[in-house]
Amino acid sequence: MCVALAVALALAVGGCAAFSSGGGSDDSVDVRTGPGITDRTITLGAITDLTGVYATLGKSMTQAQQLYFDQLNDAGGVCGRDVELLIRDHGYDVQRGVDAYAEVSGKVAGLPQVIGSPIVSALLPNVQRDQMLTIPAAWASTLLAHRYIQVVGGTYDIEMINAVGFLVKEKGLRSGDKIGHVYFEGEYGESALSGAKFAAGRAGVTVVEQRIKATDAEMAPQVAALRAAGVKAILMSAGPKQSASLSTVAEAVGLNVPIVSNNPGFSPQLLSSPAASSLLSNFYLVSAVQTASAAVSGMRSLVAAYEEEYPTSPFDSAVSFGYVAAQVFGAALKKACEAKDLSREGILLALRTMKSFESGGIMPPLDFSKPGDAGSATSFVQRPHPTAKGGLISIGEPITAEGVEDYRFPSPG
Repeated sequence: MCVALAVALALAVGGCAAFSSGGGSDDSVDVRTGPGITDRTITLGAITDLTGVYATLGKSMTQAQQLYFDQLNDAGGVCGRDVELLIRDHGYDVQRGVDAYAEVSGKVAGLPQVIGSPIVSALLPNVQRDQMLTIPAAWASTLLAHRYIQVVGGTYDIEMINAVGFLVKEKGLRSGDKIGHVYFEGEYGESALSGAKFAAGRAGVTVVEQRIKATDAEMAPQVAALRAAGVKAILMSAGPKQSASLSTVAEAVGLNVPIVSNNPGFSPQLLSSPAASSLLSNFYLVSAVQTASAAVSGMRSLVAAYEEEYPTSPFDSAVSFGYVAAQVFGAALKKACEAKDLSREGILLALRTMKSFESGGIMPPLDFSKPGDAGSATSFVQRPHPTAKGGLISIGEPITAEGVEDYRFPSPG
């Protein structure tokens, strides 16, 4: 199988009211089509980061999605058509992301990947106008209010609710204690903070906030403030660089407390950095994606296929998420074909029929039938491990914190 990070464009024909009557397959006869659909191809878009701050994540995610669509095509494709992935790099620059969307929007049936909360936010009006089913690599709960955005996995606030539940159940956090929360300004951090405050209120603990910018790499001031406040644990809603600095500085000053991060806060490359020792001691991650070392069928198959296709690429959580996001889009396309409606709206409606999507254990069962709700309220709690594939191992059972069903997602704006 030949895989590349750039594929040929398929010229879109017809509008949403067009019908296909060719293609060499009974499935393709009298199927309603739309942009990105020809008699031979279904073109999807990936607006990703291959050269910016999340380039490693973007490469992993894109390769995983290309792997899935190649497998899908080898199995016969969808509705007698091959599925192609049209890839554009925004370098984590909002304007480049907007320009990339403008370039591909008339040529694709949907977007199984858009990386970055700022880019997703900038695209929301256009996604709504174009009825473009979009799976973001972003998990802010404010995205749930948008009809054509589908968050795959738990949101940042759900992760923090489960993080506090883990601290209460496993780390002795008690009513009256204080916990720190270091978080990025913007949708990511604000969404996580909302969940942290909700869970802290139920547990009777106080959140000591430390709001930072994405450009803040040195966490010494934040550690000093949290140490002075006497926190018993620290929640982290930032990136790998901030996690590394915070854990290293905390260890150096004797702040020996658990640090629990949202899913974007770790990369396996950190275990080859000076931060490795402190991360191995006190750092935890909450994520809707299983670790690469998990003994589940879906992960075993994915690891084997990915390593065969990309033997020199590291296997990280972006591979797993990207693959499941592509699986979800592929399943929606198949259901849309069965309903003989491959228009953009038809693909969305097909997704909404999926009440318990299974990924072979890579993620918990996902429910896409409830617009405005998260696909899952379950998280895996993970720890760094120096020899584990992907640098992480899961600890204990998946967690769905007590009371999470009572949480109400904040409204956007």
